[in-house]
Amino acid sequence: MSDHLEQQRRRAPRLSERNNLDPFVAIGGDASPRDQRDLMERPFFSLSKSPRTKPILYKANDIEVQVFGMPEHGMATIWDADVLIWAASQIVRAENLGLATSRFFRFTPYQLLRGVGRPTGNQQYLLLKAALARLQSTVIATTIRNGEHWRRRQFSWINEWEEMSTRAGRVEGMEFVLPEWFYSSVIDRSLVLTIDPAYFRLTGGVERWLYRVARKHAGRQRHGWVFEFAHLHAKSGSLARVSDFALDIRRVAARQRLPGYRLLIERKGRTELLRFLPSDPSTVPVNNPVNGLGRSGARVSADQAQTVSAEQAHLPQLNRLPERPSRTANLESNTESNSSVLACAREGRGAGAEFREPVRSTVDSHPISTATSAEEPAQESRDVNRRSKPERSKR
Repeated sequence: MSDHLEQQRRRAPRLSERNNLDPFVAIGGDASPRDQRDLMERPFFSLSKSPRTKPILYKANDIEVQVFGMPEHGMATIWDADVLIWAASQIVRAENLGLATSRFFRFTPYQLLRGVGRPTGNQQYLLLKAALARLQSTVIATTIRNGEHWRRRQFSWINEWEEMSTRAGRVEGMEFVLPEWFYSSVIDRSLVLTIDPAYFRLTGGVERWLYRVARKHAGRQRHGWVFEFAHLHAKSGSLARVSDFALDIRRVAARQRLPGYRLLIERKGRTELLRFLPSDPSTVPVNNPVNGLGRSGARVSADQAQTVSAEQAHLPQLNRLPERPSRTANLESNTESNSSVLACAREGRGAGAEFREPVRSTVDSHPISTATSAEEPAQESRDVNRRSKPERSKR
C-alpha cells in the first residue's frame, strides 16, 4: 500500500511557487544596469565557457561560498549572470518608479536579450534557455547575509522557469522565479551598484570578472584599489594555475579595455600587484551585438560551438601608463578581500600608513615609478545612502 501511495505522490504535479506570488511584468525602456555587490567580489560563477562541474569552495574569515554545478548542464557562468544583472536592473527601475515588484518575473526573450546587448535571433534564444537551465541547476551554499541563529543558506539562481508558447509553437513569453536571497539583496539599495553598459561587450571571463571586482572595490575612489595577483586568483574561483591566471591578468592589463578603469601592474619586492584606477566611464549605449550568453554544456542543440576567450585571442600589447602617486590600499571595508601584504602593512603602521620604499611597476618590461603618500579616506561603500551626491542616490 505504501508503495502505491509513493507512486501516486511522484506522479502528482508539483505545486509551483508562482501560485503564491504576484507576477512582476518586465517594464519597457532602458534600465541602467545594476549588479549585486556580493556577486561582484566573490566566486559565484565559472569564468570559462567550457562545462565546469568541479565545485567552487571559497572561505575567507567567516564568509563561505560553495557552488556546485550539475553534470548535465555544468555550472552557471559569468555570462549567464547577465540574466541576474538584467533582473536586478528591472527591479531597481520599477522601485524607482513606485511600482510593485516580485520574485516572479514575466517577460519576453526579446526584452531580456536587448537589455543585455544581445542579438535577438533564434540562436540567442536557444542560448538563453541554456543559460536558464544552468542558473536553475547550479546550487549555492553561503554564509553571506544569513538570518539570526542560521549558519548557511542554500539555493539556486533561479528556482523555476517556464516558456509560454502558442499551439503552433511560437514562444510568446517566459517566466522565472528568483531566490529570496538574491531578491532581498536587490531590494536593499545599499547592496546594488550601477555598472557601465559597456560591461556586456567584454568577451573574456577573467576580463568580465576583473571589471566587477574593480567596480565593487575601487568604485570612483581617486586612488583606486590594489590586490595581489595570488589573492585575486583565490577570489576568482578559477581552475587555472596561478601562473596562467597571472598571465591572463597581464594580457587584460595590456589591452586596457575595462570600461571606466585603468589597470596598473605594480611590484612590492617579489609580490606582483594589480591596481584598479578609475577613468572616464563609457557613454556608449548597449545596442551593438556581442557574444552569446555563454556555451557551457547545457543540452541545447545550438549550444555546442566553443568560442575563444579574450585571454586567448590576443597577444600582449605594449602599454605605457603615465606616472602618478601610488597610495596605500583602502583597507577599511571587506577585510577578507584585502591582500595579505597590504594587510600586514596596515597592522604594522595603521590603516593610513605609507609604504616606506618606492614601488616599482612594470608593464611589458617598461618600468613605471610610483610615489607614496597617505591614503585617500573617501570610500564608496560608506557613501551608499548619501543623497548629497546625485550619482550615489540613483540606484
